[in-house]
Amino acid sequence: MGHRLSKIYTRTGDAGTTGLGDGSRTAKNSARVAAMGDVDELNSLLGVVLCEPLPDDVRELLTGIQHDLFDFGGEMSIPGATLLKPTQPARLEAAIDKYNAELGPLKEFILPGGTRSAALTHLARTVCRRAERMTVALAAEEAVSDAGRQYLNRLSDLLFVLGRWLNKSAGGGDVLWQKGKNA
Repeated sequence: MGHRLSKIYTRTGDAGTTGLGDGSRTAKNSARVAAMGDVDELNSLLGVVLCEPLPDDVRELLTGIQHDLFDFGGEMSIPGATLLKPTQPARLEAAIDKYNAELGPLKEFILPGGTRSAALTHLARTVCRRAERMTVALAAEEAVSDAGRQYLNRLSDLLFVLGRWLNKSAGGGDVLWQKGKNA
């Protein structure tokens, strides 16, 4: 990276545009910038989850995911670039299978909650779903890698499973939705 970030403010974005990794400029409210922002927010939220006490295998998994998300953000910042490999969504599927195997079947809808780490993981899942929606919107206008879209889709599933697993591993369980509880 060299001295690329030696000056943090440049004033080049004052007119409502931002520079992409290929040197081109685009509007700050473009679908590309919105998708990059949602992926960045998701990555930051995973950083918050990582501040919680977590089993080593979950910590390693989430740290690897942060690197993947940074790669995907880089991919989106350079139109036409491909940094995520088609095999990366399959890695998430393997993790889903591993953690889900320890959980009972879902018989009811669950609420985000339980332990703090599980609740934060559920929050990350909702941000991931937003990032996926924005990435799909971008893909309707411009090329986006299949691996990137698939990765976000699998990641939201993994975060759901991890939220459940973290509650179980802490000795709790799912927080069940009760239809009409306050009716």
